[in-house]
Amino acid sequence: MTIELHPGLRVAVLQATGLVNSAAENLRRIAARAHEARQRGATLLITPELFTSGYAPTVVHGTDGVAQREQLAAVAVEHGIALVASTVEHEDGRHYISASLFGPDGVELTRYRKQNLFGADENSVFTPGTEAPAVVDFNGVRIALGICFDVEFPEFVRSAALAGAELLCVPTAVPLRAADDAGEQLFDTRLIPSMVVPTRALESQLFIAYANHAGPDFAGLSTIADPYGRRLATASGEGELILADVDLAVLAQARRDTDYLARFMTNEPTATNH
Repeated sequence: MTIELHPGLRVAVLQATGLVNSAAENLRRIAARAHEARQRGATLLITPELFTSGYAPTVVHGTDGVAQREQLAAVAVEHGIALVASTVEHEDGRHYISASLFGPDGVELTRYRKQNLFGADENSVFTPGTEAPAVVDFNGVRIALGICFDVEFPEFVRSAALAGAELLCVPTAVPLRAADDAGEQLFDTRLIPSMVVPTRALESQLFIAYANHAGPDFAGLSTIADPYGRRLATASGEGELILADVDLAVLAQARRDTDYLARFMTNEPTATNH
């Protein structure tokens, strides 16, 4: 499903599963999709969490992603597109899951370390980040980064919006847990991209571009959501590239229609159209 909006910053989201310890092949796949995204008019491509190394925390945490980040910057330059990608980062004996935004000139505009680690595997080998994501301007849109589990906390998304973010880019790796008929597994993780992500975009009044790995081991359903809680584009399968426009006129109208952010900024009740 795709909803067309007025032209603006066109973002592309890649849904694909990274091959573990196959950085060269994963980088080749990113380059191919960066070329396709640029040909389709996108100026920004978001890729899944730890896609370059493959998402296997206990396997890949020991390799610092410095070389991968250099290669990702080169991909951005070669194809003239901004790129959000997630890598392992080492510092002072600690290991982090990080995400970077590279400009089309290869400059790393910002890097963010995942604050909310998920599950036993991540928590056993990675250290949570402590710094809130920076908000940077790209092509007139103010962008912040989050990673996977971060977006499931409303406080995280709201704080990014209050800091000025208009687009939150979220590399993710949500495992598939499907509800079963026996009632032994009640939580279906497909609710995260299908329900939680659009809700976060609505309640914090910003765009969210959420890039997941594909099935059968991951929940898929990579999503681009707008400030009205609409899913502008949703992926269904492996290797799918979805696109949507970030229209700041839509953002401004959404913030006029309902004053969720204004209430937090002023700490005073304000009128709504409800």
